[in-house]
Amino acid sequence: MLRVLVRLIFKVFYRVEVRGEMPADQRALIISNHQSFLDAMILASCLPYKPAFMVHSQVIKSRFFAFWVKQTPHLIVDSGSPYAVKAAVQFIESGHPLVIFPEGRLTITGALMKVYDGTAFIAAKSQALVIPIHIEGADQARGFTRLPEPAFPRRWFPKIILTITKPVHIPMPNAPTGKARRRLVGEEMRLVLQRMMVECRKRRTLYDAFLDAVEKFGRDRLVVEEPTGQTFTYALLIKASMALGRLAARHSKEGEAVGVLMPNVGATLGLLLGMFAFRRVPAILNYTAGAEGMASALRASKATSVITSRAFLERARLEHVTARMEGVRFLYLEDLRRTLTLGDKLWLIGYAIRKPRSVRVEAKPTDPAVVLFTSGSEGKPKGVVLSHDNLLANLAQIRAALDFTPADKILGAMPIFHAFGLLGTFILPVMSGMSVFIYPTPLHYRLIPELAYDRNCTIMFATNTFLGHYARRAHPYDFRSVRMVISGAEKLTDEVRRAYMDKFGVRVIEGYGATECSPVVSANTFMASKTNTVGQLMPGMELRLEPVAGIEEGGLLHVTGPNVMLGYWRDSNPGVLEPPVSSAGPGWYNTGDIVTVDEEGFIAIKGRMKRFAKVAGEMISLETVEKIAETASPAALHGATAIPDVRRGEAIILFTQDRNLRRDQLQQAAQALGAPEIAVPRKVIHIEKIPLLGNGKKDYPALQKLALNGDRT
Repeated sequence: MLRVLVRLIFKVFYRVEVRGEMPADQRALIISNHQSFLDAMILASCLPYKPAFMVHSQVIKSRFFAFWVKQTPHLIVDSGSPYAVKAAVQFIESGHPLVIFPEGRLTITGALMKVYDGTAFIAAKSQALVIPIHIEGADQARGFTRLPEPAFPRRWFPKIILTITKPVHIPMPNAPTGKARRRLVGEEMRLVLQRMMVECRKRRTLYDAFLDAVEKFGRDRLVVEEPTGQTFTYALLIKASMALGRLAARHSKEGEAVGVLMPNVGATLGLLLGMFAFRRVPAILNYTAGAEGMASALRASKATSVITSRAFLERARLEHVTARMEGVRFLYLEDLRRTLTLGDKLWLIGYAIRKPRSVRVEAKPTDPAVVLFTSGSEGKPKGVVLSHDNLLANLAQIRAALDFTPADKILGAMPIFHAFGLLGTFILPVMSGMSVFIYPTPLHYRLIPELAYDRNCTIMFATNTFLGHYARRAHPYDFRSVRMVISGAEKLTDEVRRAYMDKFGVRVIEGYGATECSPVVSANTFMASKTNTVGQLMPGMELRLEPVAGIEEGGLLHVTGPNVMLGYWRDSNPGVLEPPVSSAGPGWYNTGDIVTVDEEGFIAIKGRMKRFAKVAGEMISLETVEKIAETASPAALHGATAIPDVRRGEAIILFTQDRNLRRDQLQQAAQALGAPEIAVPRKVIHIEKIPLLGNGKKDYPALQKLALNGDRT
């Protein structure tokens, strides 16, 4: 009767909803994330059948918990006892389904906490059917959660959803010792919980996700800060999105791609949100690509209009570039704002701001949301079409793997035309209740560390090149508040990694991604990290390695998952969506990277397929060549390329900013690294500055031209 009464209370006050079906198998281990003190009572009263709970002997000493424990089947254990696992295994083998919270404590980050090995070892030892159940909403229950206020808002009686996901078996791994087996099954349990969190994400549009965040964190939550002192709360972002979205909609049709040529400012975020709300597709232009690069991007997306700002074009000295883009209609925000009529303002104040869900145009999560353009580091840029669900799935993946919290503040200097910048500057903070200090360029190497110090930023996103520049110019105390530095888009060098640890005491987290994957594919995390790798695959993704002739170690990486793009728009085939092509099948993406994957799933990048040279019949990674140069001269920047050679097939050319770098130094570095002699470049050419793209990557096409032209500047 008490169970029925408690279930009624939860159904009425918390509107508990159970999704999915429980398997009939009674030899089961039920696991769940742990959000609040209500979790056990919800599971005990609302699941289709009555499971038993594993309870720590210390918990039973509390009168409050002792009363509730006695109302349901339970197994009392002492986690310090060597017999605890054996007792749990015997309990499951006797046919009683058992509930265990693998984290062992309530979350204080809103994300997954440490997963204890014991739960996984019980699952493997008993060969139980593991049933993951995702709890959502209980972390907002006033009085029953440990999440810190005011970062995490509280509510009286929030809606709670239980989602029963696909059951799995966790086999006992082969390992030489019991300790190793426990660790491996513990890692597998962590991955099961992370996949559960991604699988249970809401399928919605970006604008709906934005409005959900507004409802959760409140309209007064500060989201965006600018160097000018301008700030944006959620309320102001709603206002900006409704106004700018309405103006953009007047000059375009639903589903149409519209060019966006804007800097990192709050108004740009408002514009993008408005375009999502009115079902326009922003084609975000890389303003460092030049007139031809931007014109090619517009042709690929069939966009005839570009929304920009006169003030931005003047400050960035882009007027002469846009003047060369014939046949393009430029819509200036300064002019568009003047076209707001009295009727528009009354509509905005009296209706749109109050009821944004009623105003926004219905769209599907699988509809195109945004078009980004590849960097052109290896050829002509392509339009990468990403859906709403692609981007939100990647957000769910990184939040399952890393503990971002609403208490964090991001320093967002990476441009939003780059997938890395779009994620860190826009999607992550705006959809997660975090604040972001937006800075228009990552190139101010002396100022950005000072801003991190002055604004108390806790998270930074940057490429290795930019991080290296910041480290050389920063005061040791500038990054005192930074707890997470995330490096991507290019390989993290040992010099930069050591500099941040030795000088600032900050561990740089290296990730790997592609615009086509929204963009994160893998990352090292605080829970699972290995040096000289780019971490483990994001939850919910799968990979395959394709053997490559001439390369003995590793293979060509193909990936699939909910974050993989819809397809390409190309200049040669404008507006026609070309789904990703892979030998692994439909829905798979060929990354073009040669990688190795170890037994724990850590990925090591050996080089891009296009970044291999065939020298005297052997495949040589140009990444290895650059690694040799970095070892010989860690303070300078280097870039390797290859040109045709009559005798050897191809010849490796190394460009360097180090005037004194000699070939004999490279030979010594190669020997120290164990690299083959054939990987040492035949020619070393000094140049004043290695050419870079706007996102900080090395401009390899430019280096290739220098090599072919025999440039010796």
